[in-house]
Amino acid sequence: MLKRLFSSQLSKLILVQNVPTIWCRQYASAPKRFYKNASVLYSGTNQYEITLDNRKLKTPNGGQFVVRSEPLAIAVAAEWNAQRDTIERSKMHLTALCSTAIDNPNRLTKEDMVNYILQFLPTDTVLFHSPEDDELYKVQCRDWDPAIKWFNERYETNLTKSRDILSPVMADGTKMNITKHLLSYDLTSMHGFVFAVDVLKSMVLAFACIDRFITVEQAVKFSRLEEEFQITHWGRVEWAHDLAQQDHQARLAAAVLFIHFNNFEHLVKEKLVV
Repeated sequence: MLKRLFSSQLSKLILVQNVPTIWCRQYASAPKRFYKNASVLYSGTNQYEITLDNRKLKTPNGGQFVVRSEPLAIAVAAEWNAQRDTIERSKMHLTALCSTAIDNPNRLTKEDMVNYILQFLPTDTVLFHSPEDDELYKVQCRDWDPAIKWFNERYETNLTKSRDILSPVMADGTKMNITKHLLSYDLTSMHGFVFAVDVLKSMVLAFACIDRFITVEQAVKFSRLEEEFQITHWGRVEWAHDLAQQDHQARLAAAVLFIHFNNFEHLVKEKLVV
């Protein structure tokens, strides 16, 4: 299962590496690739580093780039090996997530990130259905309702959708249940949750994707449902819409991999105990 998850999600990460460079604004200023090969170095118990030829990778703050998950380290090395003549750092999402978690430049605590994520809940994309377009409303019900139902059952909440500008009513204990779940993860993993929710602007879709109720492609499609609905009526600007969709998929895939790889050992031990 891990191998399938790794290959599927990693393919989405390198997908945006293959787009025409004419659309990459930062291409001209991107540094040239200065190394031949990126590899993984085991440096101690649950400590893995990335080497670029004989050089050890550093974080933006100059810290030691060390991760505790071998699959995560392999995925980061794959990002560096996927670079071509230049290094497109803006597309190396796993590297960025690891660096952010290591440096933690804003000195965020788990509680800080949980509170940030919870801010998305009252305005979650999937809770607001179209009040005017009945055709769009039917599509939203078809694609969003199963995710809402799953979320309510999984986290023992009672989220309801709305067709007006008022925020949906939430039962007592909703935020408490979600907070309890998030706090069960470590500080490092929380950066992945924040990244996923930021990409989708939906906590429901982010959680559904992380728990593998829906795929990365579905989560991105559902988060862009109204836009995609309009495209079916007015047409698609291929390079713009396709690049945006691929970029969202790459970012979300990185967040999902980051969370699962950081918790892989715990999940394996838990499964063995059962």
